[in-house]
Amino acid sequence: MKSKDLLNDLLTRNVEDLIIRSELEKKLKSKKKLRIKLGIDPTGSKIHIGRAVTLWKLRQFQELGHHITFVAGTFTAQIGDTSDKESERKMLSKEEVVENFKSYHNQLSKILDMDKVEMFRNGDWFEKMKLDEFFKLTSLFTIQQMIERENFAKRIKASKPVGLHETLYALLQGYDSVKMETDLEVGGTDQLFNMLAGRTVQKAYGMQPQSVMTFHIMEGMDGRKMSTSWGNCIYIDDEPIEMYGKVMTVKDELIPSYFKMATDVPMDIIQQIEKDLSLGANPRDTKASLAREIVARYNGKKAALEAEKAWEKQFREGEKPKDIETFTTKKQSILDIVSSAFDISKSEARRLVHQGGVKVNDQQIKDIEFAVNKDCLIQLGKRRYKNIKIT
Repeated sequence: MKSKDLLNDLLTRNVEDLIIRSELEKKLKSKKKLRIKLGIDPTGSKIHIGRAVTLWKLRQFQELGHHITFVAGTFTAQIGDTSDKESERKMLSKEEVVENFKSYHNQLSKILDMDKVEMFRNGDWFEKMKLDEFFKLTSLFTIQQMIERENFAKRIKASKPVGLHETLYALLQGYDSVKMETDLEVGGTDQLFNMLAGRTVQKAYGMQPQSVMTFHIMEGMDGRKMSTSWGNCIYIDDEPIEMYGKVMTVKDELIPSYFKMATDVPMDIIQQIEKDLSLGANPRDTKASLAREIVARYNGKKAALEAEKAWEKQFREGEKPKDIETFTTKKQSILDIVSSAFDISKSEARRLVHQGGVKVNDQQIKDIEFAVNKDCLIQLGKRRYKNIKIT
């Protein structure tokens, strides 16, 4: 790829907002090694391929020699970022944050060279911040600016509570950029307000304001926003056959966007794929190609081909997978076990049970109070299984 095309791909593919492009281009052309920041609030323990869109962009920057910095929100995760929420979030304890963060490193290593990544924890500075410094920070913003945010405005209009601590999140995130000397901050579109706050805070501290890059929100297998609570995620540490099978359930109309966001297939080829589909190409064959690409990206080509072979055999012959993961738990209702074993919300588990999407030892269960009191095999949908061991 020519240098001009490489720069264009870097600044446009999967990018929603780029503030300010001319500033960032100038920084890149200066040959300066940029400090690029991604904030992680470890409110969950698994990374799905939608969140990985940002990580793959960081991989591009890293391969160009730029310096990637992560900040774990060991302090701010206790507040909870409500940028994409319409209700107040539960505050996490320090212990919960640390526990959730443990598995992040191995997952991030699938994409980035973690030996070259600089890690920060914002509790290191916020837990030491004096009150006068905190007041200096809060003076940079107004209550009006905060409550005009769409999600806060909706909650206020609906007479739902907005915690004062929630309104502080953006300025705290902005202060992270001061401490980390950030040149470019990346994140989802829901993070735009918070990252722009970083520009304001940096200016106040006499620094050059950071550039900001946001990315498209990826849709889950069912067409809704990819979200752990909805159980529509493909996780980067899924077993290859499970990852392959999940991709094969993706809605046909999402195939082009998945190629664009979840693979590194060149855009001209993706445009041809989209054209072929519009002219009647078999979506199943195209989806199989997509599944191979995604599995290979995280597990290698050999694993992708083996997963495809195993999935095809399972699909055609109705066989169950050979290596089904075991989930150990106490006696509980089918609702609680499905939610825990398959890492989905209780509301999603309830919907699946009611709709007949759950089987225990090949027997369909529609009663959410059904008691699971002995070892069994639970099937969720057509392709997901867990051996349940009751202790």
